[in-house]
Amino acid sequence: MKPIPKIAPCDVIEMKKPHPCGKSAFEVVRVGSDVRIVCLGCGRDVTVPRIKLEKSIRKITPGRKSDESPV
Repeated sequence: MKPIPKIAPCDVIEMKKPHPCGKSAFEVVRVGSDVRIVCLGCGRDVTVPRIKLEKSIRKITPGRKSDESPV
């Protein structure tokens, strides 16, 4: 079995297939049984079932932690 990927808000996810706008990077907004992501190309908000999202992830880049101050 593959390990379950750790997904947290503010993470940037690179998907296997690009969004119709051409960008394949998304920022995670909310995590649960459904994951809410925002396209970094056009800003489209998408809610995807977690299992479907886990199958289509190529790379996860950790975002900033909530206790860090924005720079």
